[in-house]
Amino acid sequence: MVAMSESNMINAQTDESLKEAPLQEITTNVLIVGVGGQGVIMLSKVLAALCQEQGFDVKQSEVHGMAKRGGSVFSHVRFGKKVFSPTIPQGNADILVALEWAEGLRWLSYLNPEKGVFIADTQRIVPPFACRDRRRYATSGYVQESVEEVINQVPNSSAMDAVAMAKELGVPKAANTILLGALSTTLDFEVDNWKSIIARFVPPKTVEANLMAFDTGREWIDNFDKQTQLENSVTAVTSPLEIWPVEQNQAVVEINAAWCKSCDICVKFCPERCLALDSQQIATLIKPEACTGCRVCERLCPDFAINIHTPAVN
Repeated sequence: MVAMSESNMINAQTDESLKEAPLQEITTNVLIVGVGGQGVIMLSKVLAALCQEQGFDVKQSEVHGMAKRGGSVFSHVRFGKKVFSPTIPQGNADILVALEWAEGLRWLSYLNPEKGVFIADTQRIVPPFACRDRRRYATSGYVQESVEEVINQVPNSSAMDAVAMAKELGVPKAANTILLGALSTTLDFEVDNWKSIIARFVPPKTVEANLMAFDTGREWIDNFDKQTQLENSVTAVTSPLEIWPVEQNQAVVEINAAWCKSCDICVKFCPERCLALDSQQIATLIKPEACTGCRVCERLCPDFAINIHTPAVN
């Protein structure tokens, strides 16, 4: 990872030498991006609070006014001995953390092209307009770059399925904390200090689960092997429209009523009007035969209450 000098904006440190250099004499730039509801702001506030606690001058800038569960969210965090500007110049981010795949690719131009560190979740939250053509054999408007392609193009990069990892831990909403754990391995702060700040920012009942997720992210990075990921990631990010022969069964929509908060987002955004709220204000499938498996409802649900299961292709 490279840090940028505030006075001359020269990229001069590698990700390893950053830990060796006196952090007080340099400005470190961290850009965190994603979509509304993923916890981008929480991550940036944890990092900013940690830096302030360690005596750094910190500047934070964020844009989230149009997020509303699905819109673009990003936050600049800059810290050092003295920081004058809250925004990171293009091409000078030392670390880019992406909680959503397309958002990560959208902001790659802000990453230092040679020394910057890119940490991404392969989760895809597909905006409705990406599914303009919803036929089963249609091409989606979502980004088509695969994990393999991006990792080959960005020297210091890693991509994990943080959502799946969080689900395995039994805390599906802690995917952002897994990414925070991965981020923590690139900065020279004590683990206990990270955990102390996290415990202050998350709901009291979720502290233990979030700390477990944090450790999981750190362990994943520690055991990360680029070649192994390349071998296993050829199909990790594919078209958001699952394709299967027409004569096979329809997609299966699984709705966890206990998790549904009656927000109505899935109902409003379903392109085929397959969903509705029942008498208990719980999302329910009313037209299963019309479902094309586009996954818009699954990806926009802020509470992970919907899962789409599509038949496998023979």
